[in-house]
Amino acid sequence: MTVRNSIADLRELARRRVPRALFDYLDRGSYDELTLRRNRSDLDAVRLRQRVMVDVSRLSTATTLAGQACTMPLAIAPTGLTGLFHRDGEICGARAAAAAGIPFCLSTVSICSIEDVRGATAAPFWFQLYLMRDRGFNAELIARARAAQCPVLVMTLDLTVQGERRRDAKNGLAVPPRLTLRNAFDIATKPAWVYGMVRGKRRNFGNIVGRLPDSQSARNVSTWISEQFDPSVTWRDVAWVRSQWPGKLVLKGVLDPEDARHALDAGADAIVVSNHGGRQLDGAPSTIAALPPVVEAIGGRCEVLFDGGIMGGQDVLKALAFGARGCLIGKAFLYGLAAAGEAGVTLALSILRRELEVTMALTGAADVQKVDGALLWDR
Repeated sequence: MTVRNSIADLRELARRRVPRALFDYLDRGSYDELTLRRNRSDLDAVRLRQRVMVDVSRLSTATTLAGQACTMPLAIAPTGLTGLFHRDGEICGARAAAAAGIPFCLSTVSICSIEDVRGATAAPFWFQLYLMRDRGFNAELIARARAAQCPVLVMTLDLTVQGERRRDAKNGLAVPPRLTLRNAFDIATKPAWVYGMVRGKRRNFGNIVGRLPDSQSARNVSTWISEQFDPSVTWRDVAWVRSQWPGKLVLKGVLDPEDARHALDAGADAIVVSNHGGRQLDGAPSTIAALPPVVEAIGGRCEVLFDGGIMGGQDVLKALAFGARGCLIGKAFLYGLAAAGEAGVTLALSILRRELEVTMALTGAADVQKVDGALLWDR
């Protein structure tokens, strides 16, 4: 029996189980992928202090994120196209997150809709919003999230224009997936994935089909989404969202201290230091490099969360030591989902939890809520 005890193991299994176009969409970044690589290399370069003879017999990984009690400082980030990596993937992710005691955030461009996920899960989930040109549609999405009793709205700020992900164009990525001469052999070697897609609830953008008069046209839906990203948005538009949303508001995609202060002024309850997983501005700093100055600029006036490059429990602890309240995972979640569905997500979360606990013990940290820069070798 094969032992899989790392996110890297799940990544390799995912690579073999889903079509190449989908795996590259998950795995890669924009342009020359400089920022994608920095996310990982800069985290690897952070050194932790090994401490001994500290009583760590009672470890606590419990905390709160955006007012929600969590068993560990981790949430599943909003990821587009999730339901194409595994049948009903958003539902699988939400269920696994609820069982693990952490938040799950549903993307605007999910495959399963808000109502699909709400109807299939008992625990409330977070919802992510892109501010689109059609403000009426944004208002509808916010109302639907309120009706689904979502406690947190995560607004993504760094996708007003789309960075070029070169592999997607070369692979012919499409929603729903299309069989072409180029990808026919690749898809034919993934029979379990094909069978799952045939049995799944949806294969298109669940939150958007029905919005368009010709919603049966997959091409129309995809074109409409690409045309809806709005380069004219400003902090005034964020304030409009704040006025529409009564729950917790989390602003995702902040790298600059000045923007962090603007986010705070706009009414953010938390901000997420994120570079969209290295999928937008190539040449931007890694998120772990951007985290300390943002934390300093915020000065404890709202929560700061971390997103980008988390592949192990050690990474979670490093982000906490630099001042983050908790972390979001995207790639690590999708590797588990693509590898083995809900069971794969559960395994990914258990790997991260176990690594976090072991790293806490070896650094003399008994409580994640008390972790600070003293854990770092280079303080």
